[in-house]
Amino acid sequence: MKHTLKDLTKKLLHQTTGLNVRDTLALLVEQFRGKVTFSTSFSFEDQAIAHDILSNHFPISIFTLDTGRLFAETYSVWSSTNEKYQTHIKAYYPNQDKLQEFIEAKGPNSFYESVENRKGCCYIRKVEPLKRALAENEIWITGLRAEHSPERHDLQLFEWDEGNQIIKYNPLLHWTTEEVQKYINENNIPYNPLHDRGFVSIGCAPCTRAIRPGDDFRAGRWWWEDSSKKECGLHENSITIEH
Repeated sequence: MKHTLKDLTKKLLHQTTGLNVRDTLALLVEQFRGKVTFSTSFSFEDQAIAHDILSNHFPISIFTLDTGRLFAETYSVWSSTNEKYQTHIKAYYPNQDKLQEFIEAKGPNSFYESVENRKGCCYIRKVEPLKRALAENEIWITGLRAEHSPERHDLQLFEWDEGNQIIKYNPLLHWTTEEVQKYINENNIPYNPLHDRGFVSIGCAPCTRAIRPGDDFRAGRWWWEDSSKKECGLHENSITIEH
């Protein structure tokens, strides 16, 4: 079945050519009944996608990764989203034993000390919970956009994620930041107020800061590291499928 799913990635690229996000979601729901899920961090992009899913009552599960170190504002927009759309977004949490072992050995802020420690922290708080969240699903919807980083410029709308053995759909891949913001405003969608204070890519509080005019999109994430290493491991397994 996994090999078949990989082959379907190419087919979906052709099937959805010219379709808008809503029609593509409807097609995915029809073809992958009960096997479509969406991961949200409550970013601008994710809020726009959640609006499409929830306002159209698509039977697509929505989950978030609660690392335990999110901003208070992130929890607020999470609550606002549940209230507006009368939903209950499911959270996946780090394995308690693994997290306790890591913090006892390394300390609560060891991610500042080395890339190895930071990636270890990200793995426990994000990557492993993601694997649990994606299990038994066949389509993973994400808020990735090409503008986010140089590594994401060559992504496709549908990609095969080898590590998680799942098809990824990136509906807003070619949207600009201005287009996303306009969609948020036009539809009165709740969003993280940190976006209004210079925060662009919002993750864990200790690892995120506002950026300055002209900075790269990811400049506010893990700013103490080399810019070429700024991934947490959630999106490192995608394979581009040739048309």
